[in-house]
Amino acid sequence: MAASLKPLPELSRSAAERDRNVGEPRRSRPSDAFRRIAFAASLWLGSHWAFLAAVVLVVGWAATGPIFHYSEGWQLVINTGTTVITFLMVFLIQATQNRDAKAIHLKLDELIRASEARNVFAALENATEDELNRFQGEFERLRRRAGESNEDVVTKTPLDPPRSLE
Repeated sequence: MAASLKPLPELSRSAAERDRNVGEPRRSRPSDAFRRIAFAASLWLGSHWAFLAAVVLVVGWAATGPIFHYSEGWQLVINTGTTVITFLMVFLIQATQNRDAKAIHLKLDELIRASEARNVFAALENATEDELNRFQGEFERLRRRAGESNEDVVTKTPLDPPRSLE
């Protein structure tokens, strides 16, 4: 990884220029439609109302057991329903987590780029396990050193970053 990162075109524009584009309509793509649907679904399905609806559904299903004599068909309804819902929720959760992780990485990358922090941290998601362990050890040493002297953890370190994260 290069010692200094080149500014991204979006980052080199002023905040006013970026904000001007916020309200402008964009060309819609299928991935945009999925993102909007996944976002709306995750908001609703992660609410207390969705949990309450699930509880009511299960209680309603259980209450119909005596009516259907606890038949195999009656059991198949809940088994099939929960399997399908679980299958779909896996993709919804993964899509939401991927989007959130990407947004957090971009925010952290921007903070690293704007600060005096080492730029090598902007690409840690591409680091090997050994490189991550080395950084973890470095920060553990810094915390111990700060704890011994009752000072804040030093923001700049003399330790060299790993040679490359590529």
